[in-house]
Amino acid sequence: MSAAEGPLVVGVDTSTQSTKALVVDAATGEVVASGQAPHTVSSGAGRESDPRQWWDALREALHQCGDAAHEAAAVSVGGQQHGLVTLDAQGDPVRPALLWNDVRSAPQARRLVEELGGPKAWAERTGSVPGPSFTVTKWAWLAEHEPEAVRATAAVRLPHDYLTERLTGLGTTDRGDASGTGWWASGTEAYDEEVLRHVGLDPALLPRVVRPGEVVGTVRDSGDLPFSKGTLVAPGTGDNAAAALGLGLRPGTAVLSLGTSGTVYAVSTRRPTDPTGTVAGFADARGDWLPLACTLNCTLAVDRVATLLGIDREAVEPGTSVTLLPYLDGERTPDLPHASGLLHGLRHDTTPGQLLQAAYDGAVHSLLGALDLVLDADADRSAPLLLIGGGSRGTAWQQTVRRLSGRPVQVPEAKELVALGAAAQAAGVLTGEDAAAVARRWDTARGPVLEAVERDEAALARIAGVLSDAAPLLERQSDQR
Repeated sequence: MSAAEGPLVVGVDTSTQSTKALVVDAATGEVVASGQAPHTVSSGAGRESDPRQWWDALREALHQCGDAAHEAAAVSVGGQQHGLVTLDAQGDPVRPALLWNDVRSAPQARRLVEELGGPKAWAERTGSVPGPSFTVTKWAWLAEHEPEAVRATAAVRLPHDYLTERLTGLGTTDRGDASGTGWWASGTEAYDEEVLRHVGLDPALLPRVVRPGEVVGTVRDSGDLPFSKGTLVAPGTGDNAAAALGLGLRPGTAVLSLGTSGTVYAVSTRRPTDPTGTVAGFADARGDWLPLACTLNCTLAVDRVATLLGIDREAVEPGTSVTLLPYLDGERTPDLPHASGLLHGLRHDTTPGQLLQAAYDGAVHSLLGALDLVLDADADRSAPLLLIGGGSRGTAWQQTVRRLSGRPVQVPEAKELVALGAAAQAAGVLTGEDAAAVARRWDTARGPVLEAVERDEAALARIAGVLSDAAPLLERQSDQR
């Protein structure tokens, strides 16, 4: 048996690239075992994954955890948001899942916004103006391009829902992940029947939205999982809401997450409604709100630039007057789904290191542009930004955020915050505690604070100017994808 002080719980992060599992001591927050297994994502015009890969990866990650997973009393799954999972009557995928960064539904997104009252009406109705990342636009795309797949669909799920259902046999979701679909109304906290009718989606195909802290079921008697029979299953949630739980986030503290996508968000007690569409008015996993802005191009885009230049990702050089907008996958913030990368200001004496720094600057500029919009008016804008995600450990990312924000930056020592947040949620269903309070008890946000430096106003103005001048080019649809 484990020498843990309290019961063990499992937190899962099923992300774009892999599934990770942590076995955590619910009393102390100590990670006693971990595992990870990869996924594959299609390339080309779409971004798709077979959901069965996620299950296989979860099984592998759990088996890597050894006996500790068998001792766990509860489990919860945090997962990539927005993905459209279509299942047939036997519970098997009809087709590969359309992932959050598949932007083929941009025409359907524009049409849906126009047909149902415009941006302001959508923001008031669902909290967000749906772009091509949102699940409702992917369903509309599927109905238009693959009607036979729609006819074969007996259940519609999000990625975390799919794994939770494989664990329990029950179709459930939570308010945090449901709020990213475009068919969940944030005002009433229920599925929006008008939106569902408009896109031809029967609400009977959707999972039940469970309450925060509810036990959604127990792990089925399954011979291919290391869990004990009867292990409790918590609601799970979307990855950003899970990371907010993992940090024990309180209202007013801003988070910059640097991963495959870049996000900036904060917990709020006020329901967000941004008619510009920059801020998504997501719910959190507790009962509050999680206004969030997301970019499609973050660490992978900058790493790609470094690879093209043949230099290390940390080999940046100062003094650049070059602007590089790294919109390699189109972009969500700003809303430029058809954009590609853009380079301006190249000179004979420009160095590879300066080009790489320009890529960092372009990625961070997009995130900081939305920072004030996600914070409540009374939030302390001199407080440290919490920097998380895979990029947060990189010196070049840290220094770029400091220089372009002019704010101190805190880098939590805890890793795998999505999985930790899911673990805190699992601990909460055992103890009856609020999951964020569990994470604060674990002191997950502890980490060094990097002092503020003077904000680089010249770089911010230069990037904004190029973005404005190049808007017609960036908005032009290209067939070269």
